[in-house]
Amino acid sequence: MIPAMAKITFSLAFLLCVIIKCNGVSVDTISDDIRLKNVDRHIDISSQLVKITSKITLENAGQKPAKNFLYAVESTAKNNLAFVGVKDNNNRDLRLVETTVKGHDGVKFWRVELKEPINAASSLVLTAESVYTKSLLPYPTAITQQEDQLVKYNGNLYFFTPYPVTSQKTSVAMITKAVESFTKVKPFSQQDGTILYGPYSNTGPFTEKELSVHYKNNSPFLTVTRLERLIEVSHWGNIAVEEKIEIEHTGAKLKGPFSRYDYQQDHHSGPASVRSYKTLLPASAADVYYRDTNGNISTSNMKVKKDSVELDLRPRYPLFGGWRSHYTLGYNVPSYEYLYHSGNEYLLKMRVVDHIFDDMQIDELITKIVLPEGSTNIKINTPYSVTRLPDSLHYTYLDTKGRPVITFTKTNVVENHIQDFQLRYTFPRILMLQEPLLVVGFLYLLFLCVIIYVRLDFSIHKSEHPHKE
Repeated sequence: MIPAMAKITFSLAFLLCVIIKCNGVSVDTISDDIRLKNVDRHIDISSQLVKITSKITLENAGQKPAKNFLYAVESTAKNNLAFVGVKDNNNRDLRLVETTVKGHDGVKFWRVELKEPINAASSLVLTAESVYTKSLLPYPTAITQQEDQLVKYNGNLYFFTPYPVTSQKTSVAMITKAVESFTKVKPFSQQDGTILYGPYSNTGPFTEKELSVHYKNNSPFLTVTRLERLIEVSHWGNIAVEEKIEIEHTGAKLKGPFSRYDYQQDHHSGPASVRSYKTLLPASAADVYYRDTNGNISTSNMKVKKDSVELDLRPRYPLFGGWRSHYTLGYNVPSYEYLYHSGNEYLLKMRVVDHIFDDMQIDELITKIVLPEGSTNIKINTPYSVTRLPDSLHYTYLDTKGRPVITFTKTNVVENHIQDFQLRYTFPRILMLQEPLLVVGFLYLLFLCVIIYVRLDFSIHKSEHPHKE
């Protein structure tokens, strides 16, 4: 009976391991040898994003070298987390792998893999960066045209970690000195637009205490609710990029009527509204257009710089809380800057998303890449996890089978996601003659039809000549 039960237990354990491996979920344990000797945390809430930078001194108190450690985010904040990254003391990006820890289902964990192991009784200084969206809530939720916008930030006073922390301190930076209220836990101090907390000694693992700050923040609270980015690749020297952007002011909503007269006469009217913003395009961008459903929007300026093209976009009307707008932005870039090839093998290297405005946040990003007709063996490599959608076909002039379209999507995108993807594919160069031959064949048939039409008589009745006697 016991051997049978042992076989069943072993089978269940093996099946569980197979399921975990197939689902790509790893399971880790919290090491008792890791200590955080010191944590210096900086919370930037001066824009619509919450940016947290933590300088961590990691200490190995065990007898064996430590190859990795766990980075954690509390359950109350994980849904707002847009980006997380860790660098070592040489400013090298460390690899992060999502993982789980038994008994902590509500916490989000990453296993951070070190470049070199930490030897016993040694320490290492690391820098962790995280960006949160929609963590600053307007309070009150509605304001008049003349009022300033007040927002409230709720976070954790301590650095959330599965390891004990010997000493830590936190600084909170705001855009203004106007603070309505904030959490007061000694020792603390307030200097201009910064609140300093700590140092706090010997805090345990997973320590949480609410940190609340209520202050004035008239920064642009713009959210791109949907961005559809189309990249059309041509082997004739051009890549066309077009973006369809839906944008919304997600700050405190406008209460009461809007006065265009007061808005134009008083420069301080509508302090939380958005009149314009700057978009950055590649330095080689040309043939730029900016339009909406009514046509071209002329209230914009373009400035060509050495490393970028700067667009000062001004919507047809200012954006107040709850107001929306949508427009299309397009441009062309030369393909030799982004497309590389060796024989019939091609590599496209472009950005997943471009800079739309400072401290941008995008709810939904959809990137479509249209390749030349006849492209095969398509493989894409993205700098972070995305959701790949089914491939489709796109038909334009002179297409017979259709051009392959690679589509992927990602939610909760910020400026840290402005990174390059790599797309490899095979394209027989002989197919570049397809379109010219189709044009020549079409013209040949056209002229042939004209010749036949001119030389042949298609009339039903023959013309009658006058009879001579």
